[in-house]
Amino acid sequence: MPKARETENMKIIEEMNEIHLAVNGIYGYRRMTLNLKRRFGRNVNAKRVRRLMHVARIHCVIRRKRPLYIRNRPQQTAENILNRDFNAAGPNQKWVTDVTELKYGASQKAYLSAILDLHDGSIRAFVLGHSNIISSCSIHSNSP
Repeated sequence: MPKARETENMKIIEEMNEIHLAVNGIYGYRRMTLNLKRRFGRNVNAKRVRRLMHVARIHCVIRRKRPLYIRNRPQQTAENILNRDFNAAGPNQKWVTDVTELKYGASQKAYLSAILDLHDGSIRAFVLGHSNIISSCSIHSNSP
């Protein structure tokens, strides 16, 4: 004749098996404890749930973490014409550009793309927008 504690443990194990099958085995003992209380109104100690899960051979599936950043190759790459020679003998011989991300407000961004003359460091044209895709129709020129 099983004792009252053993029959109660068997009932808890049945409920844990039911939860385990419903969630495809992803719950560990902490979440299993919470769900026993929510689903069946049964307040059970987490240590007891852990011990009973071990006895019943109920194991959680440990999911693999996704990598936070995946490095991509750029879609377009330009030929290295300057070869790190950033000096120009005269104006309008060498121009360079870059896109800068500016954060403002709560969670808004603006993108600034400027064309720089390497002779005197002056900005020849710039574009300011909310997308980092630069459109040629809105370039502001600083030509003398």
